[in-house]
Amino acid sequence: MSLPRVLLNPLRLPRKGPEIGRGRAVIVIPGLTTGDISTTLLRRTLKARGFVPEGWRQGINLGADPEKMARLQARVAQLHAETGQKVVLVGWSLGGLYARVLANREAEHVDMVVTVASPIAGSRRGNSAWALYEAINDHKVDDTPFDADLACKPPVPTLSVWSAVDGIVAPECACGGESDSDHRLQIDAQHFTIGTSRDCIEKIIGKMAELDAERG
Repeated sequence: MSLPRVLLNPLRLPRKGPEIGRGRAVIVIPGLTTGDISTTLLRRTLKARGFVPEGWRQGINLGADPEKMARLQARVAQLHAETGQKVVLVGWSLGGLYARVLANREAEHVDMVVTVASPIAGSRRGNSAWALYEAINDHKVDDTPFDADLACKPPVPTLSVWSAVDGIVAPECACGGESDSDHRLQIDAQHFTIGTSRDCIEKIIGKMAELDAERG
């Protein structure tokens, strides 16, 4: 069911709900071997809730790429300047590692980081996609060209969304502990479902709203 959801994302409409975005920009970063089509419904739902979301606009995410990271750094600074509000970063799977590195480098422009089924803690081989990653890249999964500690928690509010039945990323790697993220949300769905299911997306956005309310 998850693959059809991804492929049909451009045709799917979001559920209506309370507007919580307050015009904040959101950059949504896709996972390994996927692109912006995979996050269409997530971005549409964010837009329906008052955010101004966009994809990463860089084709298929094939791995850690310093040039793509540099473009994201420039974009997050530009969005902050244009909107007058700090930018929310949402990263799915590998996209979550991009989001964490981006927030560490550009913390003054970032409001919050949400990682969805991302291997933020533990071994980089604590998932079933590491062999594919190394097969399509010229570096090891635990030695990326980002020249950054991928496990380093950004100095902004962080939320890690994880699943006990992910099937690709080990639950303990996606969840992490207090030293890895400020908040954790368990949604028990498979890896390619957690970012494409309306129910899962509602839970993620609901938690974001809760954290906003706590911050005042």
